Amino acid sequence: MLTPEVHVVVPAGIDDPASPSGGNRYDRRVCEGLADDGWVVHERAVAGAWPHPDSTARDALGAALAAAPDGAVVLVDGLVACGVPDVVVPAARRLALVVLLHLPLGDESGASPELAVREREVLSAATAVVATSPWAGRRIVALHGLDPARVTVAAPGVDPAPLAPGSGGTALLCVGALTPTKGQDLLVDALAEMQDLPWTCTLVGPLRHTAHVGALRAALARHGLTERVSLTGPLTGADLDAVYAAADLLVVPSRAETYGMVVTEALARGIPVVASDAGGLPETLGHDPEGRVPGIVVPAARPAALGAALCRWMLDPALRDGLRHAAGARRGMLHGWEVTSTCITQALTLPGGTPA
Repeated sequence: MLTPEVHVVVPAGIDDPASPSGGNRYDRRVCEGLADDGWVVHERAVAGAWPHPDSTARDALGAALAAAPDGAVVLVDGLVACGVPDVVVPAARRLALVVLLHLPLGDESGASPELAVREREVLSAATAVVATSPWAGRRIVALHGLDPARVTVAAPGVDPAPLAPGSGGTALLCVGALTPTKGQDLLVDALAEMQDLPWTCTLVGPLRHTAHVGALRAALARHGLTERVSLTGPLTGADLDAVYAAADLLVVPSRAETYGMVVTEALARGIPVVASDAGGLPETLGHDPEGRVPGIVVPAARPAALGAALCRWMLDPALRDGLRHAAGARRGMLHGWEVTSTCITQALTLPGGTPA
């Protein structure tokens, strides 16, 4: 039996510790998992301001696709592929092209409607599409009119982690790139209304979106919160483990989210979550074997509702204990990255069996 091969096209810098993201971690773990499963993985990284590349980046993507022989199975990150149908669609005619879509481009806050049109062209031309959650799969089918049989769900895995000792109930944590889509501004607005409670909050994530970060810093100063809310920038490895270990509650105020890897990273440590109901977050949070939700779900983009949930957490010891127990029970239900790799393999073989 011939060894299966796959060409994987990813954005440049997915291993850069200064730019950690759920999408980057997903891409790296998928490449590693496929190799562990016996695939020969030809990884090709393309630099560019995706999904709005300049001519140099477009040429680099074209060259990466051209390097794959006719009929080859190619897995390409949707951030790279979905904004440039004029580059990707012609290549799809000679390749078994599988697009990995982390988040529909049009769902990003402030995105141009034209991106959704371009994305539809690319996904319609692809042999198969990988969605990163059941919600995302349904969203893609409804948004772009795809055949559900061409969409495979491959939810992220999570690594086992020790239970977080926490800090007595008052330490709030929010992890994710500081962008409008992730909604840290909504969290700051909520915290501004509960200054009489003894909380601290740590915002972890890249500070690339300078306008959003500037607005956050201004809001913190305006509300007198600069001493209580810290912006650490990106953290990885032991540094990230340390902030999780000190956290009592993860807050995920996103305006849009297909899955929310930080949710399962918190649950793997037994940390409850307050999350918006955006996209796939409620499904990711899930429930324990007894049907208890290991956190609180609030309406997206509603700072008052978010603040009310945080006040309940702070003021109700019985609620905190119950959510911690549910998070601990949910912890044992999480799956690892090997399940993700198996699902990706199903998408790669969808064109007609294991490729040579």
